[in-house]
Amino acid sequence: MTITSLRNDKSRRVLELGHDDGATAEISHQALRSGCRCSGCTAVRRAGGAVDVDAAIALEQITPVGVYGVQLTFSDGHDRGIYPWQLLLELSEIQAA
Repeated sequence: MTITSLRNDKSRRVLELGHDDGATAEISHQALRSGCRCSGCTAVRRAGGAVDVDAAIALEQITPVGVYGVQLTFSDGHDRGIYPWQLLLELSEIQAA
């Protein structure tokens, strides 16, 4: 499955993914921020902690990173994580479960 479109629904605080087969999926802004794989967030997880994210977090900006994925900027100022397409697919599957 390939992601063909992204739409940030700010009112519902979800990122909508469009797929090449016509299906759609959603990931909450909170789940996106919690799923960040930047070095700082990864270090917190490796130390046994969890990335603490306020439920009111909002996705503010989506910046393409080549053909690899996107960089997301959140309302708490966090913008260091790159979200490869595969990670977005995985997060959407977790959200749907």
